Amino acid sequence: YPQRRRDDGRWYAADFTLEEIRTLRAHERLESRFPQDRGAFSVPTFQEMIDLVQGLESTTGRSIGIYPELKAPGWHREQGLPMEEPFLAVVRERGYRGPEARIFVQSFEPESLRRLRAAGSELPQVLLLADEDSSAPWLGDDGLSAVREIADGIGPAKALLERDENLVARAHDAGLVVHPYTFRADDLPAGTPSFEAELERYLSKLRVDGLFTDFPDRARQWLDREFPAGGS
Repeated sequence: YPQRRRDDGRWYAADFTLEEIRTLRAHERLESRFPQDRGAFSVPTFQEMIDLVQGLESTTGRSIGIYPELKAPGWHREQGLPMEEPFLAVVRERGYRGPEARIFVQSFEPESLRRLRAAGSELPQVLLLADEDSSAPWLGDDGLSAVREIADGIGPAKALLERDENLVARAHDAGLVVHPYTFRADDLPAGTPSFEAELERYLSKLRVDGLFTDFPDRARQWLDREFPAGGS
């Protein structure tokens, strides 16, 4: 669809119908991972991903959570495509309701989280914080208290914790969980000997409550080894 490219040189899902998106092939973003020229993978809908997760729950007997992100909700609102209420309709229809639901709803935009609360959502929410000046108002004690009004936790870029290790304790004091991003075994910070060493630093020393990773299998193995039988 070369004619759908906007003036900024990018394509936007908002300019396509679902039927058109179904004709596209999805591939791994990073060339160092799964080969980009292998497989005829289609683009799933959010509902289909939930169905996959809930099907695996039924098959394995395990409880599996989901962690969806509302991407650029303000921009989509400007395009006449507000996403908060349609999103809530989907998750509610599939049984995600209330503060104990196995879900975290994440967004970089506090206004979107505020709109979800105004729409009656009690689902756990996380405000993502980039390593940018825009995050500064949320990092002080007053800012963290303000986060508590719209979210249950923060998802800071790792660099924010590297500059202020006390951010975790201060967030905990404000009643917030802390889930930093993103932990990658094939993209370790300088001076970090291994993926497991980075997990050790953040989970055991800094005491974060969870984390975003592209390698959940290795993170799970580390957790099971270090904290057997659910120990903390």
